[in-house]
Amino acid sequence: MIEARQSVESDRLKAKVSIVAAWTNLALSVLKIGFGILGQSAALIADGVHSLSDLVSDLLVITAIKLGAREADFDHPYGHRRYETIATVALGVGLIIVAGGIAYDAMERVRQPERLLMPEFEAMAIAALSVLTNEWLYQYTKRIAKQTRSKLLLANAWHHRSDAISSIVVIIGVAGVWVGYEYADAVAAGIVALMIAKIGLSLVIQSIKELVDTSLPETLIREIRRVIKTTPGVRGIHLLRTRQMGEDAYIDAHIVVDARISVSEGHMIGDAVRQNLKAEFDDVVDVLVHVDPEDDEFIDEPVDVLRADVQGYLRNYLAELFEDIEDFKIHYLEGTIEIEVILPHLMGSQPERMEKVKQQCALMQGAFPNISKISVLLKI
Repeated sequence: MIEARQSVESDRLKAKVSIVAAWTNLALSVLKIGFGILGQSAALIADGVHSLSDLVSDLLVITAIKLGAREADFDHPYGHRRYETIATVALGVGLIIVAGGIAYDAMERVRQPERLLMPEFEAMAIAALSVLTNEWLYQYTKRIAKQTRSKLLLANAWHHRSDAISSIVVIIGVAGVWVGYEYADAVAAGIVALMIAKIGLSLVIQSIKELVDTSLPETLIREIRRVIKTTPGVRGIHLLRTRQMGEDAYIDAHIVVDARISVSEGHMIGDAVRQNLKAEFDDVVDVLVHVDPEDDEFIDEPVDVLRADVQGYLRNYLAELFEDIEDFKIHYLEGTIEIEVILPHLMGSQPERMEKVKQQCALMQGAFPNISKISVLLKI
């Protein structure tokens, strides 16, 4: 219940910051493109398009948050967080396309000097306003991104920061034209385009890695191993797999415990591993722990003998003595099985009958290569 409330609050905060950013970027887009045209600045127009792409990214974020916040269902048992990842890919591709258009326009203006724009003072004033506004948006969005552990929001925060940096480039470009470098504004627009393309490419690459279930960073995996190994009762770990879904991390791990403990104790150790990982790492929302009695990663052919098979073997070899057995246990170790035949306490007063059970068990052990040991024990 607590986790559900936290998730709802997290989604509310993400939606709120995205709506604030959307309205801010809408205002900046209108100001930059409008004053870029009036003020004769190609760089400011390019920067306005950048802000427009910020607006589109904000709308994508809002949509992705709404879709990703839906609860897990029959068709999506792991939830809908992949919608945020897909939105990030779309955002990245859109940025690359926008950057290509800006760069092409800037190159055409350089090739045709008569098309060069001569920026006026208003262009620099709007660019300065953009720097301050986008830096505020960056700090605000970054704070909420860390609070909600949202990679999509963090990517959008850096998008705002890039807009602030591109506005600084615009200021430099406009100043360059004023001091006599007529190509400075067009070059500044090209630099802005490169910055936008780099951000877009980075978003696409990171999101595709997530979509194909790339593992968590190696430094984080080492920490995960440390937490698992230091959990009481864990003797080893193998087949550790990790993946990311939105801001959430998922872990699958095979742990090795004492082969002789009960199933319930092994399950308890697995629960302890799960709780320790979720307590140590905020991003981890689900841990699947497989409990093994040994490291079976490199055992090519596991024994396919089941309890019903062993019961049939014992019944055949012990015949009427089978009824004397109170219970038997099977241990699957090193590609073979060990069997513990447990006799009732009263059998201690019948040594000859007990010896007969041991002899028949020895014959059974010799007849089956996959049975490494049969122990006959007296219940106390």
